[in-house]
Amino acid sequence: MTKQVKQIDRVVIRFAGDSGDGMQLTGDRFTSETATFGNDLSTLPNFPAEIRAPAGTLPGVSSFQLHFADHDILTPGDAPTVLVAMNPAALKANIRDLPRGAEIIVNTDEFSKRAMAKVGYATNPLEDGSLDAYNIHAVPLTTLTVDSLAEFDISKKDAERAKNMFALGLLSWLYHRPTESTIAFLKKKFAKLPVIAEANVAAFKAGWNFGETTEGFAVSYEIAPAKLPSGTYRNITGNLALSYGLVAAGQRAQLPVYLGSYPITPASDILHELSKHKNFDVRTFQAEDEIAGIGAALGASFGGALGVTTTSGPGVALKSEAIGLAVSLELPLLIVDVQRGGPSTGLPTKTEQSDLLQAMFGRNGEAPVPIVAPRTAGDCFDAAIEAARIALKYRTPVFLLSDGYLANGSEPWRIPAVDDLPDLRVEFATEPNHELEDGSKVFWPYKRDEETLARPWAVPGTAGLEHRIGGIEKADGTGAINYEPANHDFMVRIRQAKVDGIAKDIEPLEVDDPTGDAKVLVVGWGSTYGPIAAGVRRVRGQGGKVAQAHFRHLNPFPANTAEVLKKYDKVIVPEMNLGQLALLLRGKYLVDAIAYNQVRGLPFKAEELAGVIQEVIESV
Repeated sequence: MTKQVKQIDRVVIRFAGDSGDGMQLTGDRFTSETATFGNDLSTLPNFPAEIRAPAGTLPGVSSFQLHFADHDILTPGDAPTVLVAMNPAALKANIRDLPRGAEIIVNTDEFSKRAMAKVGYATNPLEDGSLDAYNIHAVPLTTLTVDSLAEFDISKKDAERAKNMFALGLLSWLYHRPTESTIAFLKKKFAKLPVIAEANVAAFKAGWNFGETTEGFAVSYEIAPAKLPSGTYRNITGNLALSYGLVAAGQRAQLPVYLGSYPITPASDILHELSKHKNFDVRTFQAEDEIAGIGAALGASFGGALGVTTTSGPGVALKSEAIGLAVSLELPLLIVDVQRGGPSTGLPTKTEQSDLLQAMFGRNGEAPVPIVAPRTAGDCFDAAIEAARIALKYRTPVFLLSDGYLANGSEPWRIPAVDDLPDLRVEFATEPNHELEDGSKVFWPYKRDEETLARPWAVPGTAGLEHRIGGIEKADGTGAINYEPANHDFMVRIRQAKVDGIAKDIEPLEVDDPTGDAKVLVVGWGSTYGPIAAGVRRVRGQGGKVAQAHFRHLNPFPANTAEVLKKYDKVIVPEMNLGQLALLLRGKYLVDAIAYNQVRGLPFKAEELAGVIQEVIESV
């Protein structure tokens, strides 16, 4: 039969099912196909914290949302226009997010009375008229999958497991996605189980053929590749980009990278990835706890390596004393905090910007630490390099604040040329640096560079450079233990001055204000960049005038921050917390910031922010 092919500019698809239905794998493969095709894209994985969540229940639903288009996009989409629901729980958990007229592909095989009753359906929603506002495609995915694999010598259970590949094949046909990469992926993934590999490939092809032949799908869709800046691209998640950034930083600094880490969601993928790169002089240590992880990393820095520790909010709390020690030692150290919902264990698999104030102040004493935050998944690469640059140049621990949304989300990333990356090489102390009155020379570990106020970095074992550092207050210059009030006052102030001085060495806060006469400024940090930019774009599209600025450096703030903030009548600060950046801006710059906050474990929606911005514009 001849089928209509319709050209569209964008679509938002959400795959949803039980944790065991392979929705994350399905979403990842569809994303890879889409990246290969050349669309711009953004993803939002969403899954339970439990390893084996109860099957068929609302808490056990796992989903993967993908927004792709023929133009530049900024978010995974406010709402899915297509939902693939593998069971009643997936349908019920996601139906409230769908706009009227959305397409729903439902696995009818799972809609038994027991399965529906488990999630509170008294009647079958596919038959009672409650879904009349949507375009329903009732497909017996499980039955079709099992029938398509009848010739394979596998169990019925193994055949049923391939239903996600059948669904992937159907969606790949529906949106004209390439298939070669998925087939190659399946053969590689199940290389040790060739029958399972061929069965999954057969299920994938059966799904494609079903779309081609069934009367249930009379229209398929084409979305042209996006026009992106020239270069070589790959699809990348935030955790992978951050890992590559750490590897690149080590190479550009010509230093070994040492990661001391304890596994914690959503940061563990960085440990997994870095463990693969011993050929780039990367060493990873999976410690017995968070404290051991940072202790090992700090020891590596003492020994002349680029020390890194990765964690999330609960781990930062445990590492706080060692971070204070790193401040006192004045050694380069990267603390990567992939934020999640809190407090305590909180929401392990959900995103939040909850740790800014913890990074700023979560230590005893005056212990200032620079803070850098990436804005997109791909930007995690550049932010990691920038954090390493500051740590190495100024001899200081540096916080790198990512979050679960960036860590697990993905986007096309243009691979940079190595020669375009900054030179991060450092000079270790090799000889004594202070002359005594008798003419002899000694090494002073706290004799500072006049420009950066950084102390010299001497590798233990270097002849003539024996020195003492530690957590008890040191005398200026000599590094000897010193309890004098005046010395302590000086050392506290000089450590703060060193961090404050970084403001002269970072890019000024950039403001996007096309007309130059906007009265409202929207300010953000971290992963709110995409939703804020999309919301601003919508307001401007409706004739509204609004400016936007986004912080990469949160301590110190860029030197022109006060000038920027005072230029506008109203400053809006959207955050996935209860107003942490807004508090800092109010306290430091006396600006009457309008905090707009949510802590739902999910990113902002662009439409929501556009409405807030428009209200403020109308109030000016």
